[in-house]
Amino acid sequence: MAVLDTDLDHIFPSSVLPPLWAKLVVGLVAIVCFARSYDGDFVFDDSEAIVNNKDLQAETPLGDLWHHDFWGSRLSSNTSHKSYRPLTVLTFRINYYLSGGFHPVGFHVVNILLHGGISVLMVDVFSVLFGGLQYTSKGRRLHLAPRASLLAALLFAVHPVHTECVAGVVGRADLLCALFFLLSFLGYCKAFRESNKEGTYSSTFWVLLSIFLGAVAMLCKEQGITVLGLNAVFDILVIGKFNVLEIVQKVLHKDKSLESLGMLRNGGLLFRMTLLTSGGAGMLYVRWRIMGTGPPAFTEVDNPASFADGMLVRAVNYNYYYSLNAWLLLCPWWLCFDWSMGCIPLIKSVSDWRVIALAALWFCLIGLICQALCSEDGHKRRILTLGLGFLVIPFLPASNLFFRVGFVVAERVLYLPSVGYCVLLTFGFGALSKHTKKKKLIAAVVLGILLINMLRCVVRSGQWRSEEQLFRSALSVCPLNAKVHYNIGKNLADKGNQTAAIRYYREAVRLNPKYVHAMNNLGNILKERNELQEAEELLSLAVRIQPDFAAAWMNLGIVQNSLKRFEAAEQSYRMAIKHRRKYPDCYYNLGRLYADLNRHVDALNAWRNATVLKPEHSLAWNNMIILLDNTGNLAQAEAVGREALELIPNDHSLMFSLANVLGKSQKYKESEALFLKAIKANPNAASYHGNLAVLYHRWGHLDLAKKHYEISLQLDPTASGTKENYGLLRRKLELMQKKDV
Repeated sequence: MAVLDTDLDHIFPSSVLPPLWAKLVVGLVAIVCFARSYDGDFVFDDSEAIVNNKDLQAETPLGDLWHHDFWGSRLSSNTSHKSYRPLTVLTFRINYYLSGGFHPVGFHVVNILLHGGISVLMVDVFSVLFGGLQYTSKGRRLHLAPRASLLAALLFAVHPVHTECVAGVVGRADLLCALFFLLSFLGYCKAFRESNKEGTYSSTFWVLLSIFLGAVAMLCKEQGITVLGLNAVFDILVIGKFNVLEIVQKVLHKDKSLESLGMLRNGGLLFRMTLLTSGGAGMLYVRWRIMGTGPPAFTEVDNPASFADGMLVRAVNYNYYYSLNAWLLLCPWWLCFDWSMGCIPLIKSVSDWRVIALAALWFCLIGLICQALCSEDGHKRRILTLGLGFLVIPFLPASNLFFRVGFVVAERVLYLPSVGYCVLLTFGFGALSKHTKKKKLIAAVVLGILLINMLRCVVRSGQWRSEEQLFRSALSVCPLNAKVHYNIGKNLADKGNQTAAIRYYREAVRLNPKYVHAMNNLGNILKERNELQEAEELLSLAVRIQPDFAAAWMNLGIVQNSLKRFEAAEQSYRMAIKHRRKYPDCYYNLGRLYADLNRHVDALNAWRNATVLKPEHSLAWNNMIILLDNTGNLAQAEAVGREALELIPNDHSLMFSLANVLGKSQKYKESEALFLKAIKANPNAASYHGNLAVLYHRWGHLDLAKKHYEISLQLDPTASGTKENYGLLRRKLELMQKKDV
């Protein structure tokens, strides 16, 4: 049994440590921590990655998943996020199929079960990290550190920083990546068996399987490729027993035995390194070919440090971000769905007190690295090396060292690095227990950490159940984050609370005067409230800051149209289309402008473009039918109406418009059928009953006309046209009664 396990005996007595029970306890605890999120909504990024992602629907060919990014855009597009995770999207698609639509419960349950399964797998991973690779004569690996493995697995299972990955559905990318990452590591471990006193032999099959699982992890999330680096570190420093201290001493003393180091003559090690290097290079090459273009273009608000002037300022702030990530692992109390947009102000001077955090981080890291590489205790060296390896290597893609990333701090990227943190923390508890007599106090501290973290997970999972709770929870953590205020405002606007939404949008713009999306949304609300002058000013400012912001150009055109500034409105619509060629809503609004100017041909062409780009654009179809009807082109209006209903057969507004045209063409029977069908779909539409009454009035079915006039007036007593027609009908009925008398 490992020395560390003996030190932890006071926390986990040997009588409660059967491996199967240990795994069941860990899995159950992991599920209980996040079970509260099972019936949550789709929140934050879930909307774009799932609800608005056409790759989940059966109409999209499966082959398209391999050419699209995580959000459903083509990878070759310049606007693509370049997040290539086809296997994760495939699981979303299966979820969508099995759930029969966008029902979030099924998506959340899968995430919770995945975290439970990964936590169970962690027992075996930690068993290797703490106990090493020793085998029985039958080739079965010995579990030499059951207590340390159980404690570390529990610390991992209940860590609150995992909430974003588990409770947010898009976090499945991190969960799947972690699952195959760990399977790849365990597979690589199986490449080694005790064969003789001199060392080990390698199984090429297990190495190749490990590389394959690493590729699968990368297809779930890009971070997965780092498992190859971790496997290499494990092979060189643990299996190869490469001792840096010993090498340094031999170099200093010019020891001739350095020339014949066993590691350098180990053909198996070189062969495995060649396989890992070739596999990694092949993955990167394929990934680069699939991506098609350069890296995504992030903005300053996404990652301010990467746009800072001067390499020193960037380096200082990157390191400060690392210290914040370390703090989230140590004290996961202040959690936020987004850490950008002023949440973490830049460090611009050495007098900034936050520089202390950098010094503390590197003081600890350098100390741990020295112990990991130079300790004479092989057991200690292995644990610290692998702990640091798991902590640092999976984090490298998020470090800004190799390429700019689109975030400041992201809790989701700490899912795998937290494995290394749990190793180091467990090792620390063991070392502390060894050198102190107050073992019960240490046991109480460990139990307290586990219980507090479990409670925090339950609370945080509840906050992730709805966008309102999630966004408001961020105010206390990042009150300077403009995106937090923007999202609260957007949530309030969606619920119809425009007054409160305006307040939050204004605060977002105050915190970030270049926040064009907040300006655009605020301008839209002001437009709806007929505060057109301020709306125009905001939208004009938005397009000056970001000239290619197509949505803001379109909204500016709508406001200018309302202000009767038609030439400016047309120019704004044209700018929107210039920056987004496939923009059906903009063509629709351009058509409305032309209709207001009596440029009927231009209006019809614009609406036709809208329907070509978006065949289900009901408003554009309706406007074409109505304009053709109003201009007396009944035959053409009928043709357009029939074409529209073939594409959107259940749209009651199209049925209503076509029914009006057919009635004017004296096709009463067909018109009646469409009116009745429209009323069945929307029985409370006063105009539907009123126009059907007009049809019956013309047709001579006066009793039916009277009935539907009365229903229409019950639904809308202020409809003057219906009142007038109803009055005419009543006078006609009275005259008929007098004639009969």
